[in-house]
Amino acid sequence: MATSAEYHDYVMECLNKAGTVTSKKMMGEYCLYHDGKLFGGIYDNRLLVKRTENSGKLLGDCPLEYPYEGSKSLMFLVSEFEDAEFMKKLLDGIAVEKSQK
Repeated sequence: MATSAEYHDYVMECLNKAGTVTSKKMMGEYCLYHDGKLFGGIYDNRLLVKRTENSGKLLGDCPLEYPYEGSKSLMFLVSEFEDAEFMKKLLDGIAVEKSQK
């Protein structure tokens, strides 16, 4: 099941309250970028975020799921994406980690 345009638009509206987030459509799903860095995606109407040290601290209680069948990477399922303050902390932390690599 591909992500619906309505769900994508709603998630993007919420995320852009936390910072500048862009998306790129890939085979019916969406890769998500913050400050030009890939941090996750929208897959099957689910917001999934890469596992990093920062995301692990903030999302440690969230379930881990595969973004698509055959994926080798588990990602955090984020349900609190409507909380702009929380998402800003999450996105900024991931961006800092990615810039240090």
